[in-house]
Parts: sequence; C-alpha cells; structure tokens
Amino acid sequence: MSTEPLYLEKELSWLSFNERVLQEAADKSVPLIERVRFLGIFSSNTDEFYKVRFADVKRRILINQERGSNENSKELLSKIQSRVLKLNQDFDTLYNEILLEMARRHIFLVNEQQLDDHQQNWLRKHFRTQILPHISPILLTDDVDLLQFLKDEYSYLAVEMQQGDSKRYALLEIPTDQQPRFIKLPEAKGKRRKTLILLDNIIRFCLDEIFSGLFEYDSLAAYAMKMTRDAEYDLSQEVEHSLMEQMSEGLSQRLTAMPVRFVYQRDMPADMVDTLCSMLKVSSYDSIIPGGRYHNFKDFIGFPNVGRNYLENNPLPPLESYQFVSARNAFDAIKAQDILLYYPYHTFNHMTELVRQAAYDPKVRSIKINIYRVAKQSRIIESMIDAANNGKRVTVVVELQARFDEEANIEWARRLTEAGVHVVFGVPGLKIHSKLCLITRIEGDELVRYAHIGTGNFHENTARIYTDFSLMTCKPAITDEVRMVFSYIQNPYQPVKFRKLIVSPRNSRLRMYDLIDREIAHAKQNLPAGITLKVNNLVDKGLINLLYQASNAGVKIKLIIRGMCSLIPGIKGISENITAISIVDRFLEHPRVMVFDNNGDPEVFISSADWMTRNIDNRIEVGCPIDDPALKQKIIDILNIQLSDTVKARVLDRDMSNNYVSRGNKRKIRSQIEIYDYLKQSEKQLKKQAQKSENDA
Repeated sequence: MSTEPLYLEKELSWLSFNERVLQEAADKSVPLIERVRFLGIFSSNTDEFYKVRFADVKRRILINQERGSNENSKELLSKIQSRVLKLNQDFDTLYNEILLEMARRHIFLVNEQQLDDHQQNWLRKHFRTQILPHISPILLTDDVDLLQFLKDEYSYLAVEMQQGDSKRYALLEIPTDQQPRFIKLPEAKGKRRKTLILLDNIIRFCLDEIFSGLFEYDSLAAYAMKMTRDAEYDLSQEVEHSLMEQMSEGLSQRLTAMPVRFVYQRDMPADMVDTLCSMLKVSSYDSIIPGGRYHNFKDFIGFPNVGRNYLENNPLPPLESYQFVSARNAFDAIKAQDILLYYPYHTFNHMTELVRQAAYDPKVRSIKINIYRVAKQSRIIESMIDAANNGKRVTVVVELQARFDEEANIEWARRLTEAGVHVVFGVPGLKIHSKLCLITRIEGDELVRYAHIGTGNFHENTARIYTDFSLMTCKPAITDEVRMVFSYIQNPYQPVKFRKLIVSPRNSRLRMYDLIDREIAHAKQNLPAGITLKVNNLVDKGLINLLYQASNAGVKIKLIIRGMCSLIPGIKGISENITAISIVDRFLEHPRVMVFDNNGDPEVFISSADWMTRNIDNRIEVGCPIDDPALKQKIIDILNIQLSDTVKARVLDRDMSNNYVSRGNKRKIRSQIEIYDYLKQSEKQLKKQAQKSENDA
C-alpha cells in the first residue's frame, strides 16, 4: 500500500485550474484579443476564489482557534498565498507581454502620461460631460466606516492630498457601472493606430478637476486599490421573516462582511497602506497583496476588438436541430423522438422557443420550471409571465441562494409573483440546482407531459459560451419522475421513490455507489468494465475512495475534470487504472456526464451535479439516464473526441503540473472544434435520412 497522500487539497487544485486559464492567455496560437480576455477570466476567477474558497479556509482557522484545534488550515493558507503570489507575478509578466504584442498590431492601451495634445483636450471635455457627474469622493476621516460602503465588485483610487507636511486621504470609486472601462481615443487622420485608455487613467489625468476649488493642496497622487469580502453570510432564522426578507438581509450583511483580500498599488505610500488596512480591519490571515496600477481585470473579459477580425476567434454559428426545424411545432418534434441538444454548438433558441410556444398554446395547461441563474433580459422568464397572463398554471421554483445571483433572483421572484405566477422558494437548507422544465398538455383525452432535463442553467447568455447538454423528452418513465421532483421540492417530507432519475439528496449517493460497485463486480469476473466521468469538480472523498477501489479491481477509469480534482491518478496500488485530463478552451466545459460500461451495454447519464459532497448530500440535483441508443452513442462519441484532444487537454497529476497531453505522432485534435464538426455532420445526416424517407414514401 502506498504511503503517498491520497487526496489533493481542493483549494490548491482550484488554483491549478486557474493556472490553466492563464495558460490560454499565454498561448500564442490563441488570437490576441482572446488572450486579453483570458486575463479577464483569470482575474474574475481569482475574485471568486477569495470570496468563497479562501474565505472558507480563513473561517476554518478562526473556528479551530476557538476550539483549540491544531487542524492544518494555517499551513494550507500559507500554501494558497504562496501559489497566488506566483500566479499574480505570472499574470503581470504576461499582461506586459500582451501589451507589446498589441502595439505591434497598432493597438495601444495608453496611460495618462502618453497622450498627445489633441487627445488631452478631447479627454478633458469627455471627462467633464460623461465621467465627472458619476464621481463623489469619500474623505477618509475617523467618522467614516469604510467597511460599511466599500464594494467588493469595484476598483478604487486612493488619493493623497498633501499640503506642506500634512496629508489627507480620499477614495474615488471607478464608476464602471455607469461608464465603459475602455475608452477609444481619437487619432490624427491617416494614422493606422487604435488607442484605448482605461477609465482609471482618465480619472488620474483629470484628478485636479475633482478636487480643485474645494480643497487646498500642494500635490495630488492616486493609487489603485481593491478589497474582496467573504461571500458567505448568516441569515436570521426568526420565524416571522419570509425567506425573501431573509435573503435581502443576507445581501445587506454581505455588504458589511469582513474582507479576505486587500490589493493595493505596490508604490502606494506605507502610511496610506497602514491607514486603509486599519480602517478595513484587515487581519493577519487575510491576503494583503501589492499589485499594479489596475485592478478588477475581470473587466478585460469584455475587451473590445478595435483591430482586424483575425484577432478574435472565428465564429462558430450555432447549429439548428433538424428535428426541431422540420417539425410543425416544438411539441411535435419532441413527440417524434427524444432530442438531445449540446450548447453552444446547438442554438439555445430551441429551448426559448419551446417555452414561448407553451405560453400561448391552447393545449398547454401548466408549466413548471426551476431557475438558478438566468439572463438579465431573460426570455424564459418573460414566457413564464406570458403563460400566466394566458391563464396557464405556472410554477417557478426560484433559488434565492444562488451565490452572486441572489439580488437578481429576488427581483425576478417579485416580478413573477406580481404577474400571478406561483413562486416557490424551495427547501430550507437545500439549494435547488437541478435544471428542469415540465410542460403539461392536453392531447385528445389524455394529459401528456414534456420535460427538459439539463446540465446547465436556463440562461441565454451563458448558453453561448458554456458547453451543456439538454434532453427533451415526453417519455412517461422520465416525465412522471420529473413531476415527482417538483412535488418533492414543494413537500420534501413526503415519501418518494425514483427509479429512473438520480436525485440528490434522495438517492444520488446510493445509486452512484451501486453503479460503481457493479463495474467492480464485472471487473472481478473478467467482464468488460469501465467508467468515463466528465464533471466540473471531483472532491467528494466517499466517491473518490470507491473509484480507487474500482481502479484496484481493474476497472479502467477515464476522467475529464474542468476544475477541482482531489483524486490523484497513477498512485501505485491505488489508482493505476485512472487517467485524468482537463480541457480549457474557448468554451467553458460545464456538463456533468457519467458512462458505465455495464458489461458491454453502456449506461449513460447527464446530470446537474458535480461530484462534491454539497451536490450529492446538500442540494437538489437531478441526473437522467439517456435511453435512446442514438443519443447515447452521440454522448459517448463526444466524450471520446474529448479524450483524444491533443491541443487543449492537460494531464491532471499529483504535482498539478498542468502539462499538455503529449501529441507524439498523432494528428492535432482540438476537441471543441472537432465536436462542432461532428454535430454539424450529424444534423446534415438527419436531414439526408429524413429526405430519403420522404422520397421512398
């Protein structure tokens, strides 16, 4: 038996995932503007890491101190801080390299000291008319409670006003909610160059216009800073508070939650750093990070391409499902056969069109849907309101505790309620993360149900950049159990038994253990045995231990893990039959898929659940078997394409080295492009077969 550690710390594994994002920014085969945007994704990921993962480790340290425990969270915190520091250094180096590469293509991101006279005059006018109305300095005095108003989604300029030997400080919020972060500057006629300037630098350039006439000073200086808060919060459990009121209170508490990270411009004077740390009550366990002149690099996700088209990815036009477009309506399409869509390769319009038709179809009696995250301008929600206006019985399960989407979901809940929709807030203590829609329709003398079971949210925007499966079916064996899930959500204490669906927390752990145990039994009988698993995160130790047992029994296990992976492949005597890769590319890999070889008769499931304890035991999640042989094979084919990736796949190992899969003499296979071509050909083949059938008839 090996004496090596059996698990990687999930927080360090998460940082390893973010390093893979940074690798995309460093990859010179990636179009230049896309590389800039990957810097933004890396920064956004880092923000969320601090709000959630880092904050959790800090909380464990404080709890252990109270208990007098010697748990190793302090050592983990030290490793995290060291790793983050290295990644930030790599980020800074890469950012400067990319700026130079943009300059070679005549795109310049300038600062306030690199402006010509014409640009200076234009900027002053632009500042007075467009930006100054949105700026209100906060003076840092003893009467100011900085924790009360400082927002963790924003970047600030800390301003030092010096007169003689005396100094006073003020904070300026960069108003990115009112103005674009990147402003294109005018150029002299005939010049090929394109020049952009950050909103931060416009404010630096016009600093004097903000303070002159109201303050006396000899000099002004501005330094960037940013704070990140703990994203968790405690909700009042008073009985008289409705859940919506509790959630609103929770959002208020988040505004005053304690910081976990303070980032400041590295040349900020030491006394200013000390003053800000003191006012923010930054502790010795928090990350205090010296950085560059710009924070909130997450805005670089939306970096504009002011250059040639080749600086961005070639568009991949979303595919239309032939089954949908060839049918009279969405219900006829689903009635004819189960339909599997794979976003963003397929258009999400088929889903929005299904609920749009359901909203006014006279045969539709009721619609039920659960939402976790939706778009700001959600056509799905608008269709629910239209359906209620048309007299349909509409039930929308709103997850108010969808982290970072609570405020939006509270507002949607209010709008839906006002429109007469029956809004359900779910089960206390259990987040509802399933992706279900159920439409009930009268056809002749019977009720027919149409169900959607997916791996991703009903979100038009993310469906363009996240890969996710959607199954649409009217098979009673599935739709009856989808109806049972909605009943379970509204009455979690009623007895319920699922035979087809894998539903957390009712039966997920037992069903998944049984499925793995069956592969172990087959391997021990020298029968075909194997498991292919694709998830975002694999950190549940119970499932990991069982995968180790399966590996030891001879089960071949192939893992495709986007993010955290605590399982360590290749440990002698433990996990020698397990291989693991991670794919980071232009689309965010998001589906959860399980394939069990089952002695040559594979069982395939799609699911909303990652292999994390919270998803298995503490959330309502739904996994669904794919019974249609053609659809089952399609998913297996897609997974095999990903397992063959020789361009964007990295090997997951104990060292978290993130080495690319070795290509050797194999041809280049970039799985996301190969899958698009595969699905495009599949749709053509369906059309060809249908036309042949018509001609034969």
